[in-house]
Amino acid sequence: MLSLLILAQQSDKGGQQGGGSSPFSFIWMMLLMFGVVWFMMIRPQQKKAKEHQQWLKDLKKGDEVVTQGGIIGRITGLSDTIVTLEVQEKVRMRVLRSSIQGKPPESKKAQASSASEEKPAEEKK
Repeated sequence: MLSLLILAQQSDKGGQQGGGSSPFSFIWMMLLMFGVVWFMMIRPQQKKAKEHQQWLKDLKKGDEVVTQGGIIGRITGLSDTIVTLEVQEKVRMRVLRSSIQGKPPESKKAQASSASEEKPAEEKK
């Protein structure tokens, strides 16, 4: 980032004969860098956070989830802020809804394997 500013100042000095660089060129360069940072870093993070919040709102009983601590369980009860997880038969835990991180990796593998099992069966016909 600093190297871009130095390069921009050097190119401005090379094109001008004896005068100082324009303050507007510095402002434009800063606005351009802010725009790049916004579209490359801040905007995607906000979009991902918004999708996660919507996913947390759409949770329902029977969903399998992973907490931030790495605990995998099936949802047996929901309230506004508390989720009850069944981690083993007759073993239930109450966790904050905000501490739920996502779906467990096993359920993703199970979905992929069930989809791959269906394809060969269809090809045989």
